[in-house]
Amino acid sequence: MAIVGDTKKRILLTGGIRSGKSAYALELASLMGKQKVFLATAEALDDEMNLRIKNHQLERGDEYQTIEEPLYIADRLKEVGARDVIIIDCLTLWVNNLMFKLGNDEVKMQEQKDKFFDFLKQPTCSIIMVTNEVGLGVIPENKLSRQYINMLGRLNQDVARISDEMIMMISGIAQQIKKEL
Repeated sequence: MAIVGDTKKRILLTGGIRSGKSAYALELASLMGKQKVFLATAEALDDEMNLRIKNHQLERGDEYQTIEEPLYIADRLKEVGARDVIIIDCLTLWVNNLMFKLGNDEVKMQEQKDKFFDFLKQPTCSIIMVTNEVGLGVIPENKLSRQYINMLGRLNQDVARISDEMIMMISGIAQQIKKEL
């Protein structure tokens, strides 16, 4: 497991659905300090998602300041102030939210991504970002799904490039993909 000292690190956790990314993010954050923030991008749009959100909240307990923000994550991250670590869970749903809430307004979507990367370039603390790996599946049949996969795939590549560490979760096992000293 990666252990972070006093330096601010950007760590990307990727993997398939239910691969253990969120649990590993919590475990990793527990080694990084006491002042922890959890930025959740999910919205409870149905009963199943509502249950997943509640289970994640129980898993975190009261150790975290929780911020729920489906769209404007960079603005919310700037408001956080001095902390030890922030978990962003997850970029996958953030991209989904951008597409469906902002529609085809690529200018507004790019504006949100640019703000996010501006924050990542000069983080106020360590950041653990959770995302789904979409590059291992088949090409979707419908256009909207292809647009989503393309947008998320590009975002994941850009985040991986700027990250100090990248870890891929496979069936609950962490595999270090990138580590800059």
